[in-house]
Amino acid sequence: MKYIKQLTIILVVSLIAELMEYLIPLPVSASVYGLVLMLLGLVLHIIPLHKVEGAADFLVENMSLMFVPPVVGIMACMEELKQMALPLVIACFVTTVIIMGAAGRVTQFIVGKRRKN
Repeated sequence: MKYIKQLTIILVVSLIAELMEYLIPLPVSASVYGLVLMLLGLVLHIIPLHKVEGAADFLVENMSLMFVPPVVGIMACMEELKQMALPLVIACFVTTVIIMGAAGRVTQFIVGKRRKN
């Protein structure tokens, strides 16, 4: 019964996020709204951690099962993906380098700011 209550809290946050996606005219997915809502709820202690921890741990442990349908869909489209392989690899490489650089700069900025204080 404990896990059902915990999962219900997570699902209610997800439902609110879906409603936000529908009502707010921004190009933001419901999953992002849900993550932000859950983060705010946990940080502001609106949702105590012990009220969702067990169900969240279960979901994280079984996360690999959530990737099976997308992988099967990708495998079904292998011929189309072979034609786009080089542009995809280049895009992945370039975006990875950009993200690593941006993360490094932000980290240097934060560390530098802390040293000054």
